[in-house]
Amino acid sequence: MSFFFGIAIGVACGIAIVVAFARFSNHRSRCRRDLATTVAAFARMTVQDSRKILPPQFYPSWVLAWLNSHLRKIWPYVDEAASELIRSNVEPILEQYRPVILASLKFSKLTLGTVAPQFTGVSILECEAGEVAMELEMQWDGNPNIVLDIKTRVGVVLPIQVKNIGFTGVFRLIFKPLVEEFPCFGAVCYSLREKKSLEFKLKIVGGDITAVPGISDAIEETIRDAIEDSITWPVRKIVPILPGDYSDLELKPAGTLEVKLVQGRDLTNKDLIGKSDPYAVLFVRPLRDRMKTSKTINNELNPIWNEHFEFIVEDASTQHLTVRIFDNEGVQASELIGCALVRLKDLEPGKVKDVWLKLVKDLDVQRDKKYRGEVRLELLYCPFGTESVIKNPYRPDLLTSLEKALKVDGIEAAEMAKSNSLKKKDVIVRGVLSVTVISAENLPAVDLLGKADPYVELTMKKSNTKHRTRVVNDSLNPVWNQTFDFVVEDGLHDMLIVDVWDHDTFGKDRIGRCIFTLTRVILEGEFRDNFTLEGAKSGILTLNLKWSAQPLLRDP
Repeated sequence: MSFFFGIAIGVACGIAIVVAFARFSNHRSRCRRDLATTVAAFARMTVQDSRKILPPQFYPSWVLAWLNSHLRKIWPYVDEAASELIRSNVEPILEQYRPVILASLKFSKLTLGTVAPQFTGVSILECEAGEVAMELEMQWDGNPNIVLDIKTRVGVVLPIQVKNIGFTGVFRLIFKPLVEEFPCFGAVCYSLREKKSLEFKLKIVGGDITAVPGISDAIEETIRDAIEDSITWPVRKIVPILPGDYSDLELKPAGTLEVKLVQGRDLTNKDLIGKSDPYAVLFVRPLRDRMKTSKTINNELNPIWNEHFEFIVEDASTQHLTVRIFDNEGVQASELIGCALVRLKDLEPGKVKDVWLKLVKDLDVQRDKKYRGEVRLELLYCPFGTESVIKNPYRPDLLTSLEKALKVDGIEAAEMAKSNSLKKKDVIVRGVLSVTVISAENLPAVDLLGKADPYVELTMKKSNTKHRTRVVNDSLNPVWNQTFDFVVEDGLHDMLIVDVWDHDTFGKDRIGRCIFTLTRVILEGEFRDNFTLEGAKSGILTLNLKWSAQPLLRDP
């Protein structure tokens, strides 16, 4: 009797322990979710939100009141000094971005008016040793007197007034280096860290600007580009306080970002008849000469671009890559399908990152939860000065490191890397791609009996060379272990498409597919990985890819 009683007690204790552990796990998961939600809410907080939450003693309004009070007192002097500073710094940039329809673009009048900006927030930042950084949130609804004299190519001179300016943004001040001599810092760097809103209107003095087609939009784009290029972070202006060399504080390129726009998936259809004609616009800084545009894929909601772009990065810790997908409407204005961004600080230097990004309507106010599709990018960040450590497949000198002993047309590969005249577009990566189709797991059942007869078809996109595995009958977890070789003429711009099919007597049904660029295998030489099948309810495909490279020069 005691034996059975002991068994009962043991079973009961075991069940109690399992239930207690399950409840504890659920409680811990719930706490983690709540914490993540709270952290995300704090990350989206604005100055106004913090004022509502924090009591006055934790948000000393006297600091802002003191700043605003003194700014109002000195504003007439700031107006005079700042007006001259803006004129001398912005005019050359306006000329740089001057539209082709204009012959000249200069200030004839420039004063900031009598209304001083208002500081609405202040914060001290954690930064490197030897410097102090702070950010000031500013709002300005001013009454400036700004008149631009523009001269068109046909000789018409028009005075354009910039009025009804409304601005909200965050300025960053950096006091660096810290020294023992008063005022304890050598120079001040200032920059527009975040431009939250900028609104203004253009008006021809004594006339209507709409009477001259195209002038208003061209000037507005020029003004916005000038602001972006002259003062918006990471651009910074340096004001020396003490004598010294502060060239190290100037903005310098920090590295290159290699971006491959691979494909889109399930894009929103913007056309009433047919499908959208998507193309992409990519940029790190929203300047017209630094924005990249892809080709348009007509009548397709799952486009494959496979286009490469390169961007200069000045500050990887704060900059991000923005992607906007548009529907090409021909002569009409393109319609935005969605946009996404990637923060560069999330990229590991020298490592290829393959990401799917969900498209949203607006990057600043993400209230629209509608699914707009996804875009796939392949990203590689290479800081300057790390060329000997980090391999960049888009640089000619890397191609030689893949096969140092290789000679091309009697020219040593090392000599190719030293040639200053060699450009990336002049080099192709020719080689042999060996693909081993190992196995698949958890494939969806497509036959009536709950099974499938899967096989794999591999295709090189440019050459349309195809190979296929044998058929494995009645299996949702097939094993093939078959290897196929492809001679690839241009590895950096080719793609491998892997389709998994179900074999039927009278046809075939696609189970799913995977699309690969060759960037990763070119960098790593060989890798084995598991890949989720696109377009399938379930399924994982295991492949091994190996690359044997042979760099060549393009024919002239």
